[in-house]
Amino acid sequence: MAALARWCVQRRLVVVLLWLLALGGVAAGAFAAGSAYSNDYKVPGTESGRATELLKDGFPDLGGDSDNVVWHTSSGSVRDSGVEQTMTRTLDRIEDLPGVTAVSGPYDDGGAGRISQDGRTAYATVTFDDQAKDIDAGEAASVVKTAKDAETDGLSVELSGSAVELSESSGGHTAEIVGVLVAAVVLLLAFGSPAAALLPIATALVGVGTAYAGIVLLGHVMTVADFAPMLGMLIGLGVGIDYALFIVTRHRRGLKRGLTVTEAATNAVATTGRAVVFAGATVCIALLGMLILRLNFLNGVAIAASLTVVLTVAASVTLLPALLSFIGMRALSRRERRRLAEHGPEPEVPTGFAARWSAFVERHPKLLGAVAVVVMAVLALPTLSLHLGTSDQGNDPKASTTRQAYDLLADGFGPGVNGPLTLVTEVDGAQDRLALDNLGSTLSTTDGVASVSPVTYGQGGDTAYLTVVPESSPQSKATSDLVDRLRDDVLPRAESGTSLDLHVGGVTAGYDDFADVIVDKLPLFVGVVIGLGCLLLLLAFRSVGIPLKAAAMNVAAVAAAFGVVVAMFQWGWGSELLDLGSAGPIEPFLPVIMVSVLFGLSMDYQVFLVSRMYEEWLETGDNRRAVRVGLAETSRVINSAAVIMISVFLAFVLSGDRVIAMFGIALAAAVALDAFVLRTLLVPALMHLLGGANWWLPRSLDRILPRISIEPPECRVAHERLAAATDAEVADVLAEEERQRDVRDTTG
Repeated sequence: MAALARWCVQRRLVVVLLWLLALGGVAAGAFAAGSAYSNDYKVPGTESGRATELLKDGFPDLGGDSDNVVWHTSSGSVRDSGVEQTMTRTLDRIEDLPGVTAVSGPYDDGGAGRISQDGRTAYATVTFDDQAKDIDAGEAASVVKTAKDAETDGLSVELSGSAVELSESSGGHTAEIVGVLVAAVVLLLAFGSPAAALLPIATALVGVGTAYAGIVLLGHVMTVADFAPMLGMLIGLGVGIDYALFIVTRHRRGLKRGLTVTEAATNAVATTGRAVVFAGATVCIALLGMLILRLNFLNGVAIAASLTVVLTVAASVTLLPALLSFIGMRALSRRERRRLAEHGPEPEVPTGFAARWSAFVERHPKLLGAVAVVVMAVLALPTLSLHLGTSDQGNDPKASTTRQAYDLLADGFGPGVNGPLTLVTEVDGAQDRLALDNLGSTLSTTDGVASVSPVTYGQGGDTAYLTVVPESSPQSKATSDLVDRLRDDVLPRAESGTSLDLHVGGVTAGYDDFADVIVDKLPLFVGVVIGLGCLLLLLAFRSVGIPLKAAAMNVAAVAAAFGVVVAMFQWGWGSELLDLGSAGPIEPFLPVIMVSVLFGLSMDYQVFLVSRMYEEWLETGDNRRAVRVGLAETSRVINSAAVIMISVFLAFVLSGDRVIAMFGIALAAAVALDAFVLRTLLVPALMHLLGGANWWLPRSLDRILPRISIEPPECRVAHERLAAATDAEVADVLAEEERQRDVRDTTG
């Protein structure tokens, strides 16, 4: 690492130009290729997936996305001649638009069912040529504009559907701008130097910008969700600024101790940069753990997010030292430079609140540890009621056209019309047809069913489907219960004595199947992520206790963060106030992605905190001193880093995307709890209580484990000296250290 940092400092202009060339080249390629994202939730082998395949094979004309145009009159009826003429002309114009295959309206033959009983609400179905993921956003926007142009006093027109969502305006780049500005303010307050404050932001922006463009290109070679770039940016800005903050802090400490700019930058990368690489590796391992689920949808997300972390780490250990050499001594504030010139180099001793807090924790480890456990347990309680399911357009912000259309349809036709179920089967012979014709009456009397459509047969007559409208909304647990009831009870009885094999499809069925697959594989996934993380910590710190505590802390952070998400998004505590839509279930894929990200981020603070304690332990062999000094010297920078990361994550609530807002709030809550409750309270309290057992490693295990290190080379020498010394020699070493005590040796 030292050689790499020295090369980057000596060839600083080359390094900066290489990074700018990489950013420009990848961005140009992404601009030329365009995006090709795909939210493909299909899971091979599930019943809903089989229903989709049968429907696509038997009814090719139904292959395109279907959206709704909904209109409502404040007075009169939608059957009034003026309203009918206006909407008929509008629907004709929509049908002539590019990308639209057909439009079925309430004024067509057999369209009476598209008019509500009170006659004030009606809807038409717009069928596109392609699925939503392949529809051009401009084509969807043209449909929306044409429909909205029909609005007059007393006549409101709204639209719903997957394609319509493409035209919904998002928060743009407001979230990123707000997050970066807050980070800049925190860095300026922490450093007192504008130049030093800008470097972590510049480094993170270059790394994240390159990764963002790379994710766009990645979408052309594999399935990448449309929220993956935003998620990558969210993670990249958070960890990128934090990693650079840790290195700049170490660099500034070196300058204050009298090192030259080159020496300080080299030392910072050789020490803290080593911890940054290790922390980044743990984040990537946690993210890539999603690959074991073997779901195409999550594979793209995992690789996209890991790419962002890799590039931000690379920028932190290469671009950052080059930039530090450019600004020279301006990494220090004017007051710090003046003091250095007047008084010369001075050792940096932890003082102020950080030192007092560290001593306070040392004096009261049992009480503070108990308080931390209670706080985490209370926040984790809502996780017990976690409900995975469909977050539909009823959860969109109230002002959106999709939410308005959803509510109009629910009020006029019942909530189930927003997410009907589709029953599809292959047909073989008259007996199957007779059973299907009788199925409608059976379904109509089933609990939870509002209406059933007539059976529709394909051109060859070998495939058929019928639509079941539930009484409850797509996201309701009652609809999921209806799916289970149909699959387990109603349909098997109807199939008895026939060759029918009815499959239940539709939005709710698809999400339920997706959730079931993820939940089944979640224990394996979490076990692999925890196991690999513990293995890395075991190799780095050569201790059994440190990895076990880290695993427990990570589980606690994840559980508490999920509790916050459930309270806000599932229970609805403040979601409408923040314009995040109404309460609803949690998307099935969120737990996996959030577990990956949260485990990685939680490991970051564990590495930075314990690595400093480990340095002190190797040099002194005194656990109390190691914990006290490690907490005192790292708590301030960890807290500053946490404030930056929390600000960046919370800013993404402004994105206007419910899924990204969930990620932002979950990650912000996890980082806040991790930094302010776990790492600066519970972890040091436990380490004080456990004493020397923190660093215990069986001799047999110590002999066979490979040696990797995240501490500076001089600490490795100290470690080898202590390991090789006899008990008497250790006593002599500690006695020598005792004679050279400084203010850090003051006990709690």
